[in-house]
Amino acid sequence: MAQDLKNLKDWQELTQLSQGQPMVVERVRLPEKDILIEGSFELPDLARLGADDQVFVTAFVRAHGSIKEMEQIFGVSYPTIKSRLNRIASALQFVETNPRPSQGEILERLKRGEITAEQAVRELENL
Repeated sequence: MAQDLKNLKDWQELTQLSQGQPMVVERVRLPEKDILIEGSFELPDLARLGADDQVFVTAFVRAHGSIKEMEQIFGVSYPTIKSRLNRIASALQFVETNPRPSQGEILERLKRGEITAEQAVRELENL
């Protein structure tokens, strides 16, 4: 627990130092596996948010997306919560969780009999 708090404080300080500017991580170490990876890694969108916004997103997730509960936690009104959510959402890129299949994947499904020729044609036309 104490180590988690130290890591959180370190992360908050790093976020404040960067002031929202792009940051590139060049070294990653997995101590339990004794692995060190060097390269150029961009941080995910959530990690690029300021510390306050990261706390807000964490609270929102823990509140199961309940704006009413967020109003109570932060002591602010519904429009204030919505405004902040909209601002944060605009800083995050949408991640496609159900990407379109490739032409090869569609043909492979057709070959295995998982879809009909008609379904395959429709899906290929939508690519």
